This record gives sequence, C-alpha cells and structure tokens, in this order.
Amino acid sequence: MPAAMLLMKADATVTVVHSRTPNPEKFIKSADIIIACCGVAQFVKGEWVKPGAVIIDVGTNPLIDPTKKAGFRLVGDVDFAGAKKVASMITPVPGGVGPMTIAMLMRNTCDSSIRSLGLTL
Repeated sequence: MPAAMLLMKADATVTVVHSRTPNPEKFIKSADIIIACCGVAQFVKGEWVKPGAVIIDVGTNPLIDPTKKAGFRLVGDVDFAGAKKVASMITPVPGGVGPMTIAMLMRNTCDSSIRSLGLTL
C-alpha cells in the first residue's frame, strides 16, 4: 500500500490486486508496472504479464526443493522463468529488492538516531 500511495501521489493510475481478487490475470495483463507482494509463491504467471512490463517482485517465499541443502529455495510472488520472457525488466528473488530494503532501513535508523540526539542532517 505505501508504494501504491506514492505512485498515486505522482499521478499514476493504480490498481490493487490481491490473492483473493477474482480473475487477477485480467488486471495484471494490462499493467505497465507490476509490484508483486502478496505472499504467495509464483502467484503472477508469465502469461499474465503484458509484453514490455516492468516487474518489481517484493515477495520472498520458501519453495520445497529437495536438491537444496536446506530443503527449500526462495522464490518470489512472480513466476520468474515465465515472466522474464515477456517483461522488459524484472527483479530477481533473492537479491532483488532485499538489499535496497536493508540499505533504506539502515539509512532510516541512522537518520532517527541523529534526530534523537538533536543533531541536523
């Protein structure tokens, strides 16, 4: 929702689709930008993606994989293999938005500590 609010503030037309939306592919197929964060592994299928769309996959879901030492692998909310064939850009999972999220959390922590000491940025 925060991303939706920021986009709307920038005059973007935003449609919020969740895991229980009837026929989600109808909405996703027309999107120029898809920000996926519903907590369902590989929810967005490659055939739902509009050619040339940009995909930001925020989801991190464990998927059982006996070939891995841990017994699972991490996947996003988008079927990466299918979506990368039609999307112009797509963030990987893992390694996509996670490092940026950590960097911004660290930045906000530092900014908050500076403010709590009465210092200016």
